[in-house]
Amino acid sequence: HFGDGLNCSLARSSSNAARRRRAAETTNMPQAHREADQTEKAYQKQDAVFLGRKRTLAKKSKKGLRYVRNVGLGFKTPKLALEGSYVDKKCPFTGNVSIRGRILKGMVISTKMTRTVVIRRDYLNWCGKYRRFEKRHKNMSVHVSPCFENVKEGDIVTVGQCRPLTKTVRFNVLTHEPSVNEALNVKKVFRVF
Repeated sequence: HFGDGLNCSLARSSSNAARRRRAAETTNMPQAHREADQTEKAYQKQDAVFLGRKRTLAKKSKKGLRYVRNVGLGFKTPKLALEGSYVDKKCPFTGNVSIRGRILKGMVISTKMTRTVVIRRDYLNWCGKYRRFEKRHKNMSVHVSPCFENVKEGDIVTVGQCRPLTKTVRFNVLTHEPSVNEALNVKKVFRVF
């Protein structure tokens, strides 16, 4: 009795596997869809792209389904945002974030966080008692999209104001200029933009 039940359950599981295999072969997934990089526990997909469509009426594109937009204000969309397969809902080029308000420049001083960098903004403050300027600085956490690769300490970034993304982040990187001199101690150097 026991052996017959075991054979029956094995036969059922093998038929289920065959059925799943046939279903996978006959599924009409659009050829244009290119899956995003799956590095997180949750399934990564762009909110603006519908993956469940059955057929495409227009001609199929080779690049695949990808939501990309222009942030405006004369900032070019990076090539990696157009051709990459990353998913970042806080990216100004491929996510749900609009740039409005202030546009600032700063020097990157820390890249230890995931998709967030700390920039330093130096400025001069007039001290009336001594009739001189004093040096001051402010550190600011900004979100950096995966389309900006190799952002290192000492690089200059242009950031644009957006809605609050986290407790401390209210700005998003729009352009990235690699540093020329890497010998400088970026944490103490004073640069006014």
